[in-house]
Amino acid sequence: MAQKRDYYEVLGVSRKASQDEVKKAYRRLAQKYHPDRNKEPDASAKFSEVQEAYDALSDEETRRKYDQFGHAGAAGSFGGWPGGEPGAGRGGTYTWTNVGGPSGRGAGGVDFGSVFEELFGGMGGGRRGGGFGAQARTRSRSTRGRDAMREIEVDFLTAVHGGTKSIRISRGGAMQTIDVTIPKGTQDGAKLRVRGAGSPSSSGGAPGDLILTVRVGGHPVFRREGGDVLVDVPLNIAEAALGAKATVPTLDAGSVEVTVPPGTSSGQRLRLRGLGIPKDDGTKGDLFAVVKIVAPKELSAADRKALEEMRDRLPNPRST
Repeated sequence: MAQKRDYYEVLGVSRKASQDEVKKAYRRLAQKYHPDRNKEPDASAKFSEVQEAYDALSDEETRRKYDQFGHAGAAGSFGGWPGGEPGAGRGGTYTWTNVGGPSGRGAGGVDFGSVFEELFGGMGGGRRGGGFGAQARTRSRSTRGRDAMREIEVDFLTAVHGGTKSIRISRGGAMQTIDVTIPKGTQDGAKLRVRGAGSPSSSGGAPGDLILTVRVGGHPVFRREGGDVLVDVPLNIAEAALGAKATVPTLDAGSVEVTVPPGTSSGQRLRLRGLGIPKDDGTKGDLFAVVKIVAPKELSAADRKALEEMRDRLPNPRST
């Protein structure tokens, strides 16, 4: 079996990289190697490698163990040591039977007591109940798999109305497709938990969960502010000054007509109650028609003269 590459090397970041840098590197590589986009023969394997590296480094506790123990620490067990046994190159080969002496240190000075505590959260005193090793093995057998972290992109209307998103994940070195339910009204940055879809346990315990961070895409017409929806309503100068009727699109009620009062300014919001985003309590937010006054780019001579005369008669809005 080929030796696993260093997770930092896989993501192309330094060991001092911030969590934000790790996330940016993951997103770039995941998009590059995603099997749905990249048809190269090795794309699936590279995507799995990137996903595994991100799962380990995106979790602070797992990253700390990986930095200390390498791949064995990230896996939550001592199935092997990165680069050989601890003490390699110093003439020492360490196994569980090397533990000895009152300090619990092996011949090369490796403190196996602290190693157990790092991996299993600490067992307490010595050899009670079958010995320290037996306690560790008992705790290890029930160790749950690690949670996997990932971002998914959801289009604006699916986030509003709810729906299903199919995603491909890497589990146990193989690619799987799972369907994720997107609840109504899901906001950008929301966390979704998929039970049992995380990393398998290395000790026979339950698998971890898949934690999804939702990134909601934009929309050419609608914008969102919490539970409310905003849509621009372009008006010409005369409509804004004299008042008008304007047709406004909605999320799920077709188009409705809104009355624009005379003297409406650009940026003013006209509320349409109950036509916004679904809320947890079953109600909906509101839709706001945001007035946007659009000045004409071309004018006839008569229109220009009329506007010039109006300009001289109207009060200066910058002096009020």
